[in-house]
Amino acid sequence: MQAFIKNILKKDVSQSEKLRSLGENKILHPLAVFLAHSGDSWYWLALLFLIWIFSRSIWHTYSAFLAASILFQAVLVLAIKFIIKRSRPVGEWGAIYRNSDPHSFPSGHATRAAMLAVLFWGLHLTPLAIILTVWVFLVSFARVILGVHYLSDVIAGWALGIVLGFCMLWLQPSLYQIFPWVFFR
Repeated sequence: MQAFIKNILKKDVSQSEKLRSLGENKILHPLAVFLAHSGDSWYWLALLFLIWIFSRSIWHTYSAFLAASILFQAVLVLAIKFIIKRSRPVGEWGAIYRNSDPHSFPSGHATRAAMLAVLFWGLHLTPLAIILTVWVFLVSFARVILGVHYLSDVIAGWALGIVLGFCMLWLQPSLYQIFPWVFFR
């Protein structure tokens, strides 16, 4: 069994390195940087907070729900990372990530992106859900291309994000009932 796992991890590293070589392209690198940062939780939380503050529509409720989901996801992923403790690939790019979160498995960005796509589908925000579904892959592969994750990190992130998205949709009515002052004006 150990030989099987070692073989899978070896293939994971080699496939990740192939994707990482794309980051050497002078046109692709800045695009990958933009896409990688577009999945940062801080940007999402800031945007959702602004929507929550200034919106009087259903987006007030949705922004609070999405922000709560992101916060829960971030805590869960961080806990898993500190249990598994898989080191990030060696590299130069992403000093902020490497210093604040030295562990790579699972990818928080891939988890967050997949979870948000599921939530947007579940909230029936179809045009945005389609865009986010494409964005899941762009953010995730950008993280591998820039060398802050292995391919298996993002695949595990996708799986966790999908499950987490469905769990949050299931919890949505309870959250609305327990914290009405957060979700409704």
